[in-house]
Amino acid sequence: MSGRRDFGEFSARLEKHLERLPDYAQRAQDKLQRYFPPTEERPNPLRRPQARPPSVTDVPVFAEVRAKWERWNEPAARLARQKRRTSRALTLWIVLTLLCGLMAVAAGFGLVAAQGAGTLTTGIAGVIVFGVLGTRSGLRLRQLNRTELPVSTTPPPLPPPGSAAHEPMRRLAEAEESLAELLRQLSAQSAAVPENSVEDAGTTAAEAAAALRGIAARIEAVERARKASPVGQRAALDSAVQTLREQLDDGLDGYGALIAAAGQAVAASGNGMQQSKEALTDATDRLAGLAIALRELS
Repeated sequence: MSGRRDFGEFSARLEKHLERLPDYAQRAQDKLQRYFPPTEERPNPLRRPQARPPSVTDVPVFAEVRAKWERWNEPAARLARQKRRTSRALTLWIVLTLLCGLMAVAAGFGLVAAQGAGTLTTGIAGVIVFGVLGTRSGLRLRQLNRTELPVSTTPPPLPPPGSAAHEPMRRLAEAEESLAELLRQLSAQSAAVPENSVEDAGTTAAEAAAALRGIAARIEAVERARKASPVGQRAALDSAVQTLREQLDDGLDGYGALIAAAGQAVAASGNGMQQSKEALTDATDRLAGLAIALRELS
């Protein structure tokens, strides 16, 4: 009994000390800071650093897989796959129909063995069945060829996180959302801003965004080439990426000027409306010239 009691007291004392461990660590830290004052921000030597849990979105491979998956699920890609499958099925039904037709003709003229009646019936049945299936596939392919793809409102996927084009393309996606909202509000204020000015601004912004994405695609291509190039030849590719990145930044500045002009037009009233309309027109013209230059570069 005394042994059990002693063991119980020892366990209680041990639990008490374990509960006070954080206090002991804090006291040790305070004493350590007395001898080593924190002139700079130093890591706590008594505390294990907590690393940020890794996220799959930080891995470039995951970003590439997600981009491929998004391209696979695009309406245009799905429609193209449906057309290919329907075209292959149509070819198969046509070939089988022709074979069954030849078999029926051969059986009718007695060019096959003694089982002519059964072969003739089988050939005619095959012509009917495969002919119906081929007709359905042909009508399906015709319908697919006439299908008009809906306008996609989903922004294109961003470049991989490690790419020099990732951050500019993220800013471009946010700028497109802001400009679309501003242009919707300007369209509602048709009495204040002419409708053709709003349409010109939207068309010019779309052309500039397409040109910027073309340069971003060039940056990704150069970066892929850099990875496969010898070490001694990577400096020239790095310089090319830097030049393209500067072009992206210039284009985004022009896009931002159009957003600022549209925002001023939305907020303007009274005497300032005419000045805001002129600023919107000037920003649209400058962005149009910039888009032309970017298209020539890309």
